[in-house]
Amino acid sequence: MERYQKIESSLITKYRKDIWAKFVKGVQEFQMIEENDKIAVCISGGKDSFVLAKCMQEIQKHGKVRFDLEFIVMNPGYNDKNIQKIIENAKTMNIPITIFESDIFSIVEKVDSSPCYLCARMRRGCLYNKAKELGCNKIALGHHYDDVMETILLSVLYGGEFKTMMPKLHSTNFQGMELIRPMYYVREKDIISFAKYHELDFLNCACRFTERNHDQIQDSKRLLVKRLIQELKKDNDYVEYSIFKSAFNVNLNTLIGYHKDEKTYHFLDDYKK
Repeated sequence: MERYQKIESSLITKYRKDIWAKFVKGVQEFQMIEENDKIAVCISGGKDSFVLAKCMQEIQKHGKVRFDLEFIVMNPGYNDKNIQKIIENAKTMNIPITIFESDIFSIVEKVDSSPCYLCARMRRGCLYNKAKELGCNKIALGHHYDDVMETILLSVLYGGEFKTMMPKLHSTNFQGMELIRPMYYVREKDIISFAKYHELDFLNCACRFTERNHDQIQDSKRLLVKRLIQELKKDNDYVEYSIFKSAFNVNLNTLIGYHKDEKTYHFLDDYKK
């Protein structure tokens, strides 16, 4: 058995419960994949996107819905060593990637305020553009359960609002395009376990800003939230589940206000009715 075949086999055997079943649950519950879709799976070089790519390959082979896949890798300015690592991992996992170039790192380097936010937005736009060029109607990203949970706390603690990372959404700038997150229910610890089991060495963070500002990244808000969750977990084993599920159980009767699109609601609007 080839190495990539062992990787594929483990998804539906050793990691059937922790990764495969949760991946399928997210895809089905949120209706992420539809007949005749053409989906661009976006690979950054990290563990999450590579495991997503393998899961997408498997559900294409064994699922009931017919759809096409493109595996795209944007090079925003990685060094040659990191690009080579992505190519080698793709070959090891039997994932046929298409690499395209951009100059995002060069642009973001010159920005002092919120470079990571700008980089993420620019990368998303480039991925949509490439996906559209390839005739795709959806892009798939490797965000997982922990990303969703952390985003909820980040919005409350630092944004002064309650919002979450949606399992899928329509693009506001690219008509007819959707973004899907098939790993929505998959835990990060299980992705790490999968990578270690197969001795796969993925990129962690390969941006120039991180390399030059390691101390600043170590104190990033997302990392601080990760640490906070681990502290809370010492007293409550279910704190992660509670945070995640809060986005499914919003009680509108107990909110002071909320907004949707251009409309804003305050509880006094109909308090006397």
